[in-house]
Amino acid sequence: MQSTSTLKRHAHLVDRMANTLGVDLEQKIMEGQMTFDTLGDVVLACTGCANPEACDHWLARNKTASATPDYCRNSDVFSLLMAGKHA
Repeated sequence: MQSTSTLKRHAHLVDRMANTLGVDLEQKIMEGQMTFDTLGDVVLACTGCANPEACDHWLARNKTASATPDYCRNSDVFSLLMAGKHA
């Protein structure tokens, strides 16, 4: 099981990535395009990243973006949400 600090760190990275991509995760959940369980899976996938520091640096350099960096473990989910599809 992941520590609370790890989960919080990666939840923050997921939220920052969504914001950078123009994806409002709360809105996507309210619209039924995403479930809370899926969001939890996204955060857990993020915890498996070998280099979250690279993501942190990428997010610091990119205030907006049209795609995640290649190494993002949640690229497919974010692409679906950006396209208005169910994740």
